Amino acid sequence: MRSLRLGVALASIALLPAGVYAQTPPAKAPAATAAPQGAPPGTPNPETVIAKVNGSEIRLSDLNILLQSLPEDARQLPPAQLYPQLLDQAIDGRALVVMARKQNIDRDPVISRQMTAASDRALQSALIGREVGPSITEAQIKARYDKDVAGKPGEEEVHARHILVASEDAAKKIIDQLKGGADFATLAKTASTDPAAAQGGDLGFFKSTDMLPEFSVAAFALKPGEFSQTPVQTRYGWHVIKVEERRNAQAPSFEQAHDELRQAMISEGISKVVGQARAMVKVERFNPDGSAMKTTDTATPPPPAKK
Repeated sequence: MRSLRLGVALASIALLPAGVYAQTPPAKAPAATAAPQGAPPGTPNPETVIAKVNGSEIRLSDLNILLQSLPEDARQLPPAQLYPQLLDQAIDGRALVVMARKQNIDRDPVISRQMTAASDRALQSALIGREVGPSITEAQIKARYDKDVAGKPGEEEVHARHILVASEDAAKKIIDQLKGGADFATLAKTASTDPAAAQGGDLGFFKSTDMLPEFSVAAFALKPGEFSQTPVQTRYGWHVIKVEERRNAQAPSFEQAHDELRQAMISEGISKVVGQARAMVKVERFNPDGSAMKTTDTATPPPPAKK
């Protein structure tokens, strides 16, 4: 029964968002029997002490951090099986820290800087989570969709074919044949080295961002029925392009646009917080040799002096 209760506790704590403890740390650890404010009834308190190693406390939230670092398949193990394993892992880790400190490893300058860097990363993540996280709600994402996407025409697309050959001269000969009345699809099947040759060079509909820039510029400059009058070079070779149709794609549904909108909102939120943070500090830049950086300096170190 004891293992079952502990397993259920671990399962409940794992349902809380990863990093929530770093984002909303209490000013003072609450009593072990108190649940976090706003938590569902029966949710265990993440600050519950579940072990001590030389007096150093291990809390339930420490196990949740370990849980998040496990592979996805390992997280699916039954909570009653996971709990003792994670607890042993936490105890082992804390014991290693005790041994390392006894050997004064933490006083090594390199290790000390690594520890500081890890602490800094945790603070950065916590700040971003606290400042940006609350604004990325489903309601906010939907509002962004309604404002920027819904009801607006989709991005322009073209339906095109192409013939890919290895040289400019070969592409020019293809163009001459097309000017003489040759069928584009037939030439693509016999002359193109692209996998789409079997379909007469048909690439279907695509947006400008779907293709290499030089290919897209040439394709989107053509009207339906037109083919490129000069060869188009990309890293794959030389292309002759024919546009069949043009259209505006339908605006994506909320479900289709959801993840992209969410990521854009996160990126914007992070940029805003970084800008606010930079505005609060004084920045001094130095060259790799430690000298004061001038506006004409670059980050590239000077070449070594000749002997």
